[in-house]
Formats: sequence, structure tokens, C-alpha cells
Amino acid sequence: NETISVGGFSGIKLLMSFFATESYFVQGCEDAESSETRFRLCQELWDKIKTDTEVLQDELNRKILDSLLDFTRKCSSTRQNSDWASQMRASEIPTAALMLGVNIPDHDMTFQSLSDMLKQSVSPHVASVQAKECGALKHLMKKVLERLMDTVVVVDDEDEEENVETSPRVHRSVHCSLGILCDWYAARTKKSATGTPGKKRSSQVRDEQQQPPVVIIFKDLEAFNPRVLQDFILICSQYIDRLPLTFIFGIATSPSTIQHMLPHSVSSLLCIELFQSLSCTQHLATVIDKLILTSHIAFKLNGKVMQVLIGVFLYHDFSVRNFIKGLQLALLEHFHSQPLSVLCCKKKKALFNVTQLSKPNLDRIRQLPSFKRYVEKQEAQEQVNLMTDDSHLKELCQQLIKDLHKYHKNYYPILRCLHTLTSSLPRYPLGKQIRELHLICLANSVWENEDYQSAMKLVKMLAKGELVSLLQKCVEILQLSKSKKMKNALVQLEELLARFKQLDTSIASPIKNLRKKTDLFQLQKTLLEMNESRRAKRLSPFENLRNEALKFIDNLVKSHLSPPESQPLYEVCYYSSSATVRRHLNATPRTSIQAALSNPYHYLQNDSLKSEDGTVSNAAPDICIAYKLHLECGRLINLYDWLEAYSTVVLAAEGNDPDSEHFGKVDEVKHARFIRAVSELEFLGFIKSTKQKTDHVARLTWGGC
Repeated sequence: NETISVGGFSGIKLLMSFFATESYFVQGCEDAESSETRFRLCQELWDKIKTDTEVLQDELNRKILDSLLDFTRKCSSTRQNSDWASQMRASEIPTAALMLGVNIPDHDMTFQSLSDMLKQSVSPHVASVQAKECGALKHLMKKVLERLMDTVVVVDDEDEEENVETSPRVHRSVHCSLGILCDWYAARTKKSATGTPGKKRSSQVRDEQQQPPVVIIFKDLEAFNPRVLQDFILICSQYIDRLPLTFIFGIATSPSTIQHMLPHSVSSLLCIELFQSLSCTQHLATVIDKLILTSHIAFKLNGKVMQVLIGVFLYHDFSVRNFIKGLQLALLEHFHSQPLSVLCCKKKKALFNVTQLSKPNLDRIRQLPSFKRYVEKQEAQEQVNLMTDDSHLKELCQQLIKDLHKYHKNYYPILRCLHTLTSSLPRYPLGKQIRELHLICLANSVWENEDYQSAMKLVKMLAKGELVSLLQKCVEILQLSKSKKMKNALVQLEELLARFKQLDTSIASPIKNLRKKTDLFQLQKTLLEMNESRRAKRLSPFENLRNEALKFIDNLVKSHLSPPESQPLYEVCYYSSSATVRRHLNATPRTSIQAALSNPYHYLQNDSLKSEDGTVSNAAPDICIAYKLHLECGRLINLYDWLEAYSTVVLAAEGNDPDSEHFGKVDEVKHARFIRAVSELEFLGFIKSTKQKTDHVARLTWGGC
């Protein structure tokens, strides 16, 4: 756990690659009999989550990506026009400023989709570059030319031989120059123009196919060296008449970044158009709504695990991609740590797996807290049968699994209906996002919550038109459900809506009737009746019907939004170890490094490194010995004394005689090993050089002397 937490989210790939192997499910499992089935089910759910996520993210990015494709096509066709405005615009480099937000880990997937779509429908000449590989102008030019021309580009003459030997796709090498790129582009477009004779095409289509744009994508504009970017744009502007360039800037912060990085003399060479992608919070809300709040996936998260994942998203990196990784991590942990997860699948498979349950798994079912609560409510004889008769237990488990699936099919439609009614209220008593309402429902009975009572009072204050509109949305939600109970609820709700509509024609307002009366006696009679009704506090037909509708909604909430803990066998589907997820996702590198240096056996599992009193064995790695010795020093450490102490420990580990003549002398090898260990400790931040004494280093850790 600590090893993975050093890398945080970057270490999850290593963790998942280890988890997602059948041997991991067999190792450390008390019941290896069901490990193969659990591994297969876990793999199926993993693939489904991954596929659904990719499809969903493509749908969310479809609008912005289509806009970028239209932009590049429009810029390409503009160059073919002969009017003055088009020629003036053609002298500038078309640039799309793509605002993606601060969720940096999600950008790679967006740019990959954009690059693939550009190559498929606009131009085969697309190059993507990142700041970390373009520290200097020559490196930026090299990467752009290599990815466009698919060959090796030589920056300096002395590098040519090295590049030719190391690159697997080398046929020839070219020098780093945009003039070379222009010649290559002219040759490619001329070849494609003469490659398909005999076909009649329109002039516009022919021009676009003969001269496709050259698209360069800057994935992380803020990280680029401004001077390098300025020089590159200035050079490209000199070749715009020979090379149809198009830039795409990936911006994480603000459009003003372009103004801060580029002076007016450079930015005036660009024709910039701004594109805004979907915000990461909206993206997360959609992912949770389509991926988690659904009965199609049997695996579920309890409230605490959900809060951990959402907390990491909101306070760490705003990355939906990492949120999905956290979900997959919880999935793997659940199937590994819970042998009864063999029942966490579709209803038909789960019912089949119930009949195949082994004796140990049946005993585990009897030990589940939810099952114990269920047994306590049964009669005495039934309790004895459930605790002793395995066949009877299997029959009951089949019914309980069916009920659990029915619970999920009814839970989510009613959750959406309640969110529809309350999300439009002022101050959002039950939360603006549906995930907030879902967390309340997971924690306890939502109808016992004070916010729920406040929300129902506010709903009673809605006007008729608003209430009818919200109920109509609830009807649309229930129409998507195939559950029998939801179909019955749909019929009753439609009847209520029909009665609301009949109020307009059957009952006229007393105020409207007053306007029609001209007789003084009738006017006085009507006013007296209105006064008496107010004194008697008689409800109007609309108020009666509104109360009936809200009572109907309240009954649905109490029937179907009970917390999952109230359902027997909920443990087979719900993962609840929030501490494990938090330990894996919240990186604590210093704690993990100190644990590794103080107790190397914890990671290396070498018996020679075992120590009972907390000391480090003299057979430990050099850095562990140096770390242990530096804990015994004060704020300033004398390097020579440190070296002698290190040499004494190492010589004792090698079995040398302490009384020998050469014992304690430092040879070149031990000196080099010590220097390397000290350098590693300095790199990790445990010590630093100091100007107070030239032969000393300053200690940066607490403890010890």
C-alpha cells in the first residue's frame, strides 16, 4: 500500500496491472475455489466500466471536437478564395485556443481523440507536441518535423549517426528546417493530386484534398518556454504562403495566457478563435449519473467511499480520468477481499452462482451483519433452518438476490424524481447535484432528514405551472424504467397530472367570477362565502390535489429510498473500505520513504534484514545504513565521521575481524558507495549542503539526537 501511495494516481497503473491478474485473486484468498469466477466477473465489470467511460467521454467531447474540425476545414477552404478579406486572413496562421480546464490528466484522452478525428476527416498531417520535450527551439522543430514527415530529423551533424542507429523507423534522415518541410509537403500534395486519375470531383473538394492543412497541436501551452514559442511562430509565419499551417493551443487556465506569453508583434500573426470545452465538474456529474447511478452495473460504492473519490476529485486534480481509476481500484479491492463478490453480477448469473456456493461461502453469508439482522426478524424455527440447512439457505439467498436487484431498479428512478423536484428549489435543501442527494440517501433514511422536510414545505409553495412541469419530468423518468412497481407508479402519476389539467376547465377562480358579477347582492354573497372559507381554512381543489401528489411522492420515497444497509446481502455488491481507497489514492511519499529506509524488510522481504528492536541490519542497502547513522547525529553532520561509521558497519557485515590491521580503513569502493548513498539522501530531501562548514551537511529531519 505504501509503495503505491508514493506515486499517487501515477502508481495506480502498477497497482492495477498487479491486481488484474488471476494469480492475485488466488494468492491471499481463503477460498481459492471461487477465485476464477470472481476474476472473470471482475474482468467483465472492468471492461464494461472502461468501455462505457470511453463512449461517454466521446459523447461529451463530440460537440467541441466537431467545432474544431469545422474550424480547420473552414480555414483550409478560406485559403482557396481570391477575395481581399480571405487573402488578408490567409496571411495569418489560423489558431484554435482550446480551453480545457485544470483537469490536466484528462487532456491526453481529448487530444488523442482530436488527433484521430483530424487524421480521419481533415488532414493526415497532424503533429502533437508537449512542453517537456521542447525545451529549446531546435527540439520543438525536430519533434514537429519528425511527427509530420515520419522520419528522423537531425539537429546537429554529430547527432546524425546516433539517431540513425537508435531509431527503428529510419530510412533516411533530414535536417531540421521548415524549408525541408515545405518541399516534402509540396511533393506529397502533388503525388496525391495525380494519384487518382479518371474521377470527376468538384473544385472545392479537389482543392481541399490536394492541399490539406498541416495541424500542430500544443497540448500544454502554459508550460512552453515563451521565447521558444515566439521564435517558432515567427519562423512559421515566413512560410505561411507555402505551408497551410493551423495551430491548436491547449489552454488549462485562461485565454489571457496567450497575451501574457506572446507580445503583440507575435500574436498579430495569429488568427485566434476561442473554443470552450465542458467543465470538469459537469463532466463528473455526467459520469456519476450515467455510470454509477444506474442498475446496469451490479458493483456499488457506499457513501464513505464515494465521498473519498469525490473529495480527491474536488481537492486534488479535478480529473475524471483519475476518478474512474479510483472506481476501478475499489472494484478490484472488492472482488479480492470479499469472497461473496461472486454474487455481484447480473441477476441470472448471480442466481446460478448461488447454487454453486461452497460450504465456506455459505458460512460467510451467515456471518454477514445484514443477514444476521434479517434472521433476527424471523420466527424461531426459520432461524434454525437458516443457520443449519444449507439447501434452505441457498433458496433464500436466491430470493434475496432477486430483491436486491429489484431494489436497485426502483431506487434510481425515485432518486431522480426526488432530485428533479428539489434541485430547482432555492438554496437547494437536498443539494444541487444528484450525487449530493445520493450520498444523503446512502447515509440514512432521507425522509427523516430535516432538509427533506424543508424541501417538501418549499415544494408546497410552488405555483401550479411549476409543479405540473416538475411532475411531467418525473413521468418521463419513470417511463424509462421497466420495473413493475415503477410502471404502477407511472400510471398513478399520470392520473394525477390529468386531474391537474382538469382543474382549469372544471373550476373557475372566485376572483374571475367577481369580475363577471354586476349585481350588488351577488357580489356581497360571493365576498361573504370567500370570507367564511378563509375562516374555516378550507383548502381549494388545487391545494387538495397538490397535497395528494406530494403524499404520493413521499410514499414512493419511503418505499424505495431506504439506505442499502437495510437490504439483506447488500455486502456482496457494495464496497465499503474507504480507508483502503484513501490510503491508495492519497500519496504520502515521505512517510513511505522513511518506512522503507527504517525497515527495508517490509518491502524487500529478505530474512537477513529482519530486526526485532527497530534497528537496521548491517546487511541492509547502503542508503538504509546511511539513513540510520544520520539519525544519530545532530543538526550538522561531519561527513568524515559519517563515512567512518558507515565503513565500520559495512565491514562488520562482511565478516571482517575487528582486531585486524586493516579493519576500519576505507577503500575506494566503500568510499564510492558512501558518496552514492549520501547523494541519494540529499536527492530525497533528508540532508542538504551548508556554507557554515565545508566538510559538513545539514540535517533536515526530526528525531534522534
